[in-house]
Amino acid sequence: MANLLYRIGVGAARRAWLVIVSWVVLLGVAAGAFLAFGGTLVSSFSIPGTETDRVNQLLESELGTSGSSASVVFRSDDGAALDADQQQGIADTLAEVSALDGVASTVDPFATVAQMQQQATDLQAQLDENAASTTLLTENLAELEAGLAQAQAGGAPQAQVDELAAQVEELQTQLGGLQVQKEQLELGQQLMSFASQIRTVSDDGSTAIGVVMFEGDSIGVAQEVKDAVIATVEAATPDGVTASFSSQIATSVEGIVGVGEIAGLLLAAIVLLVMFRAVLPAVTPVLSSLVGVGVGVAAAMAFSDAVEMTSVTPVLGLMLGLAVGIDYSLFILNRHRTQVRGGMPVRESIGLANGTAGNAVVFAGATVFVALLALNVSGIGFLGLMGTVAAGCVLVAVLVAVTFTPALLGLIGERVLRRSARGAAPVRAEVPGPMKTSHAVLAIVAGAVALGVVALPALDMRLGLPDGSTEAADSTQYQAYSITAEQFGAGQNGPLLVTASLAEPMSELDQLPTQVAIAGALMEQDDVVAVAPVGISDDADFIAFQVVPTDGPSSESTEELVHTLRDLEVLDGDATLGVAGFASGNIDVSERLGETLPLYLLVVVGLSLVILVVVFRSLVLPLLATAGFVLSLVAALGATTAIFQWGWLGSVFGVNEPGPLLSFAPLIITGVLFGLAMDYQLFLGSGMREAYAHGTPARAAVTAGRHQSRAVVIAAASIMIAVFGGFTFSHLTMIRPLGFGLAVGVLVDAFVVRLLLVSAVMHLVGDKVWWLPRWLDRILPNVDVEGAALEREHPVPAADDERPPADAEASVPA
Repeated sequence: MANLLYRIGVGAARRAWLVIVSWVVLLGVAAGAFLAFGGTLVSSFSIPGTETDRVNQLLESELGTSGSSASVVFRSDDGAALDADQQQGIADTLAEVSALDGVASTVDPFATVAQMQQQATDLQAQLDENAASTTLLTENLAELEAGLAQAQAGGAPQAQVDELAAQVEELQTQLGGLQVQKEQLELGQQLMSFASQIRTVSDDGSTAIGVVMFEGDSIGVAQEVKDAVIATVEAATPDGVTASFSSQIATSVEGIVGVGEIAGLLLAAIVLLVMFRAVLPAVTPVLSSLVGVGVGVAAAMAFSDAVEMTSVTPVLGLMLGLAVGIDYSLFILNRHRTQVRGGMPVRESIGLANGTAGNAVVFAGATVFVALLALNVSGIGFLGLMGTVAAGCVLVAVLVAVTFTPALLGLIGERVLRRSARGAAPVRAEVPGPMKTSHAVLAIVAGAVALGVVALPALDMRLGLPDGSTEAADSTQYQAYSITAEQFGAGQNGPLLVTASLAEPMSELDQLPTQVAIAGALMEQDDVVAVAPVGISDDADFIAFQVVPTDGPSSESTEELVHTLRDLEVLDGDATLGVAGFASGNIDVSERLGETLPLYLLVVVGLSLVILVVVFRSLVLPLLATAGFVLSLVAALGATTAIFQWGWLGSVFGVNEPGPLLSFAPLIITGVLFGLAMDYQLFLGSGMREAYAHGTPARAAVTAGRHQSRAVVIAAASIMIAVFGGFTFSHLTMIRPLGFGLAVGVLVDAFVVRLLLVSAVMHLVGDKVWWLPRWLDRILPNVDVEGAALEREHPVPAADDERPPADAEASVPA
């Protein structure tokens, strides 16, 4: 591999413009494919086979509806009650929406209020009429019964007695019917009382909630349909009224680059400028990463019409493509500068840098690639697609690094060094002696304690999907969520759909008693505000209810309520309950992802051990490196939990209301951080291994390897932190915890785990850190990640008995 990369590097430097133009053409083709074939990104997540999915299918088959809905909150601008014209305008707006393709129906909030009031009035009127009729019939019955008794006592003709008896029996039958009617009417009133807290117009009349019912389930609603609803409402909303849309309909999928992402990229460029103190070498990694990420993301989005792609998928590819693209180009560039600084001809140096550092880049990229592809083992479609797209972007970043970067370096020539360094004598940095054992022990204790404190919040980590409360304070989703919670209660933001599948069909008279019995059982549960009947199937063996919880869809109480309702036994076990709805679906997705995390972590940890054993030909170092990765992971998850779930420093990171951690964040952070941790361990450990193999004592080799590689590792990690940190302030809510978690993970892994903890433990272990059984040494392949054999064939002129240190004049202080 090293020799192949050497030839590729020399060839790219020799035909620089051909390589550069080829990549630019490829970028144009990818962009053109996206413009021609790209579809619309979606904002929802689904996992087939969940309980919510099962209940949605039941709702579709039994009632012809999936319960897929979204809310539109209308509020007067001046806070006064909506007047008659505004109410009519809102009703007309919703009527227009109901005519759109993909919309099943809409619910007019004012018509709903009037209908409920009329139903209550009609019920009471019928009860009053029933009472009057019962009184009259009772009086008539008493008179007839008295007449019948007199006729029987006075010896009246049998025909007269029989006639009176028939009249009494008829009145008794009528009274029985009135009694049944009264019971049904009282049951109807009771059922209405259960739903009394479900309001569509606020008490002060200033706010109204319109409901849009979609065709198909909540996951399958096309973004075009949602966009059409928003456009129609915004165009038709009457003057003096503002419409806000719930997160089920208005979650942003527009654009993948925002101000935060651009700021992160600029910060990375500043780090490079400080490192190299020259513009051309500082710009080279940035250009390489932009070309790579452009090709990777545009190519992926070209398939967004053929496959359902969430808005997070290309952003994740963008985030990783930028970060690793800059780093991989940086590794090759830094090696090339060192060699040119040592007197090697430019083109020869480019080939050697591509064959040595480029070889390590290919290997490092392969670890990230495999870790991301391994997300497919979860069996979760949207997560596997995220991993596949991100892996594709990493693959493109590697290809760009070993072709486009050498081409740029060929054009730059000796300008890769700043003017004062060209032709100057090599600058050698003295390698410090081994660290003191006491310092190593102190570093281990201090580092472990610090990471333990940061990781503690992970013990309280809850997983969920974002709702309106997590959006930006000025977004329509947040406005809809907060207004609904304020005027109607937080539970109105995420009502549940509860279904009851009965063992036997109900008779007509049994329907109301059965509904009341089930609704009453639901109302008895903690954290239930209201229960309203939704419908009964044609064969009367299936009933659906809307249940409004006390708290919002992402709250712990709502999560517990969903599980409670699913386990609830009603009608002495003759009915099976199911729960669906937005909140239920999010809970199911999050739980399935949480169950997948241990398996994925096992796969990644096992992969880590195998890779490091092959690279370092050691059993102890891989165990140390893997343990360090686990420490970095739990620290990243702990810090992310503290910010996004506990709300610490929420105002700094735009967390309006703390909530559960993004459900797939731990899996994504695990996969990406694993690959990056292996990168840093590879660049640090290979230098240590090389020094030890050349006869340096084990403890001195640790210091020598760390000193040799720390500058480029610190720069690479700083760039990663800058790029990921920029995504912490992304305009897409779901990206923020990913960016923050990865930024913290890289910070901890590079600066605390790799440069401090692992090095300190290696110092204490000494020679045993490189122990490997002979039988295993014989069967392991020699991967020569650093391209040592190639380096012996192409020695740097300035190198006598040691490799020149990493460009001391451009190194970053450690």
